Amino acid sequence: MSIRDVVVLGTASQVPTRDRAHHGALLRFDDEGILLDPGEGTQRQLTFAGLATSAITRVCITHAHGDHCLGVPGIVQRCSLDGRTDPLPIHFPEAAASTIRNLCTATPFDAVTPVELHPQQPGTVTATTGRLRIRAAELSHSLPTLGWRIEEPDGWRLDPDLASRAGVEGQDRSELLRAGAVRVDGRTVHVEEVATPRAGQSVAFVMDTRWCSGALELAEQADLLIIEATFLESERDVAEQAGHLTAAQAARLANEAGARRVVLTHLSQRYPDLDGHRAEARTAAPDLDLHVAADLDRIALPPRRDLCP
Repeated sequence: MSIRDVVVLGTASQVPTRDRAHHGALLRFDDEGILLDPGEGTQRQLTFAGLATSAITRVCITHAHGDHCLGVPGIVQRCSLDGRTDPLPIHFPEAAASTIRNLCTATPFDAVTPVELHPQQPGTVTATTGRLRIRAAELSHSLPTLGWRIEEPDGWRLDPDLASRAGVEGQDRSELLRAGAVRVDGRTVHVEEVATPRAGQSVAFVMDTRWCSGALELAEQADLLIIEATFLESERDVAEQAGHLTAAQAARLANEAGARRVVLTHLSQRYPDLDGHRAEARTAAPDLDLHVAADLDRIALPPRRDLCP
């Protein structure tokens, strides 16, 4: 059975606390494991979560501030220590290239894992694997910053009874969904005869930004939106100056974009508890499927949506 969820590795912003590690998350999407913004201590948080570096198929970094990338040296070196020989692609804003390159070689080690560096401008990432597309959009922060959107193409939901009546069984069912048609007993069965259209799922990752068009673009109709909520409205001016969102802004943005399930994270150390974030976000968007994240939470993607035929 495939797993589609986000494992929250840390929820702090610039300064970690006793209860919150630097921000980081692992998006598990079937065979893909996309490590998002590995802050300091990510290697240890993976251990607490019971996850090996082999679960990581690629890394996406929003910008070069330390709380979003200081975990890179540990992850790169641990992959080699574990004997991983598959490439590790790392995507990041073009302006962060020298920082990420230096982090990958921060200390001497026996490099076994090939690290592929992919400086990125807004747009589609070309080096995707499997069926997923990764898209970047520009955000509004004090450093050049990209948000990320991971998308699965639309597909089909097989009706087992219709498939059986059409003689499509076993491996032919997988081939039918993959290719759109299959030959059975001398005739061609087309996928639309035995299946209904199903929307592909999408995940948006919006960190360290003011309200901006790029954030809305990434979050539009996302099945899962992971979004920063660093401050409360009482410090809205501070948030604007620093290039961050409040909990209320994050909830309103998610609601306006039509995101289905929303995870608030990247929470300032100045708030010892998160009751204010929960209250503020729910007031701003009462009907939102909302989660204020804690370290090591596992939050599943919502069920797939069917498309109108």
